[in-house]
Amino acid sequence: MNTLPWLHPDRVALLEQALRQRILILDGGMGTMLQAHELDEGGFRGERFEHGHDGHSHEHAGVCDLKGNNDLLTLTRPEIIRGVHDAYLEAGADLVETNTFNSTRISQSDYKLQHLAHELNLEGAKLARAACDAMTAKTPQQPRFVIGVLGPTSRTASLSPDVNDPGFRNVTFEELAANYTEAASGLIGGGADVIMVETIFDTLNAKAALFALSELFHQRGAQVPVMISGTITDRSGRTLSGQTAEAFYYSVRHARPLSVGFNCALGAEDLRPHVQTLASLAESYVSTHPNAGLPNAFGEYDETPEHMAGVIADFAHDGLLNLVGGCCGTTPAHIRAIAEAVRGIAPRALPSADQAEAA
Repeated sequence: MNTLPWLHPDRVALLEQALRQRILILDGGMGTMLQAHELDEGGFRGERFEHGHDGHSHEHAGVCDLKGNNDLLTLTRPEIIRGVHDAYLEAGADLVETNTFNSTRISQSDYKLQHLAHELNLEGAKLARAACDAMTAKTPQQPRFVIGVLGPTSRTASLSPDVNDPGFRNVTFEELAANYTEAASGLIGGGADVIMVETIFDTLNAKAALFALSELFHQRGAQVPVMISGTITDRSGRTLSGQTAEAFYYSVRHARPLSVGFNCALGAEDLRPHVQTLASLAESYVSTHPNAGLPNAFGEYDETPEHMAGVIADFAHDGLLNLVGGCCGTTPAHIRAIAEAVRGIAPRALPSADQAEAA
């Protein structure tokens, strides 16, 4: 990917300059913030889907509930999504993620809204872009950046969903690549500075996303930086498709990403050894945005901003981090505490050319 020119070279230069200077702050959980609004079915549908169909097209969405489709709020309640972005930016985030985790045809098909995939990504990036530009105008010494999010989809290319048929797959590499191409095109069109392939539980899905991005960049004749963030699913220290942190890194290294990291599933303390592995291997920058601890019996997250920030500060003091934020259960209070905890601590140094060659 790196043979192509940057689509927005000035923005990339600002981002790389900031990465050399300090640990950058990612935002926190989107779903956590949206749940606090306690929206009902009507709240999710808004005026556009009030009568059980998409008022802007001939497509229908009346045969299933739309409550819980957080990505749809980008279109039906954009003021809520903008408010979340603003809250994280006010808390000190340098980069905010678009509300597009499930904005692929595959994931939106669960709600019979697959026709919205491109629009969700385009409008999601525009909302984040407007929020970042407004904050940058207030604090020009601290430019803010938009991360266009490509989630893992609701299917896995490596594993069978049928325990009685291990060879069965409910999605192909080609289908995944087509989904990611459409989504990424919308994100770039809406003004994303970076694309993040995140919460990767199946590296084959991620490879489809990276292939799609490579093809899309070549079609456009220009590229944007790519971030990659996997997820360790349990205390075994492996992704759902069975890879260790080291194996995961070597599986995606070919994409020459801006950063590689881990997010979700575990709290910061449990993620530490895996982030440490990446920090010892990666030629790229290293990121992490963990959950606020492990979920309790009620599916909620108990880790306070102060505790989480203390754990993250240890990561930073040990030279493991370039970018850090939060995932499930984190709020602007968590991000503010993390930003304060790592302020003034030098970012992880990239390996020298000789070290990278040896790796």
